[in-house]
Amino acid sequence: MRIKMTKMHIKIGALSILSILLFSCSSSDDPETEQVNPPDPDPEPVKEWSLVWEDNFDTDLSAWNAWDSGAFNEEVQLYTPSQLVLENGVLSVNVERKEVTGATIPGSMDQKMFPYTSGRIETKTTYGPSSAAGEQEYRFMARIQLPAGAGMWPAFWSFGDPWPTKGEIDILEARGNEPNQFQSNVFYGTTAGTATSFNNEEIYTNLEDLTADFHTYELIWAKDKLTILLDDVVKATYTTIRNHNISDLFDNKHKITLNVAVGGIFFPPGDRDITAYADTAVMKVDWVKVYKR
Repeated sequence: MRIKMTKMHIKIGALSILSILLFSCSSSDDPETEQVNPPDPDPEPVKEWSLVWEDNFDTDLSAWNAWDSGAFNEEVQLYTPSQLVLENGVLSVNVERKEVTGATIPGSMDQKMFPYTSGRIETKTTYGPSSAAGEQEYRFMARIQLPAGAGMWPAFWSFGDPWPTKGEIDILEARGNEPNQFQSNVFYGTTAGTATSFNNEEIYTNLEDLTADFHTYELIWAKDKLTILLDDVVKATYTTIRNHNISDLFDNKHKITLNVAVGGIFFPPGDRDITAYADTAVMKVDWVKVYKR
C-alpha cells in the first residue's frame, strides 16, 4: 500500500511540474511582440516560347526566295533554284561540279561561267526581337545534316538589309573537309556594302562527325546577348560587354538564310584549288523553326 501511494505521489508531482512548465512557456509567448517574416514573393514566371513560324519542307518553298546568280567572297558556284529539291519532308541543297553561265551577282547584267552550281534560299519574312512589340527574345532553329567534301561551305545564318547595317549572325558555318567542327560569327557595320573591321568568330572543334547525321543548330537572340547552341548545348555567348555591337542588332529583323557555297575566302589560301574539291555534295535540312517570347 505504501509503495503504491509513493508511486501515486510521484506521478502527481511529475504532472504538476509539467503543468507549471507548460504554463510558463505558454505565458511567455506574447503575440503582440512575435516577429513573423512575410513569405517570399513568388518568382516571376519564365515566359514560354511560342512558335512564330516553321517550315517542315513537306510541300513547297513558297516562304522562301531562291537565288539565281553568283555571290561574293570569291566563291565559285552559281546558285540556281533547280539545285533545291524537296523529298520526304527534307530539303536537299545539291552541289554539282558543272559548268554553267549566269549573273555574276544578284541584279547584275554581267555574265560569267561558273564551275559549280548550288542552292541558296532566304525567308521572305524577316524575324527578330522588337521592343515596340514587347518581344524580348527570338529563337532560330534548324535541323541539318552537313555536306561532306573539300571546298563545301554550308551555312545557316541571318542578316538584315542593307548589309551589314542591320547586322549578320552566322549561326553555323562549316568546311566540308572538317566534319568534326563548325563555327559561328557576328557582323555589324555602319556603312552599307562595307565589311566590318572586327571579327567575332568562335570555332567549335572535336565534335562528332556533323556530316554523318542530322543535328540541331540554334540561335537565341536577346537584346544584350546572342547564344549559339548545338543539340541543346550552349557553345558560345556573345554579349554587349564583349561585343559592343550586339545591342545594335536589336529591333533589326533578319532574313533567315540557308546555302552551300563552294570555295572562296572562307578557306585558307592553300585550300582554294578547285580541282581538289568534291564533285558533288548535299546539305539536308529537316526543318526550320522560329520562336519568340
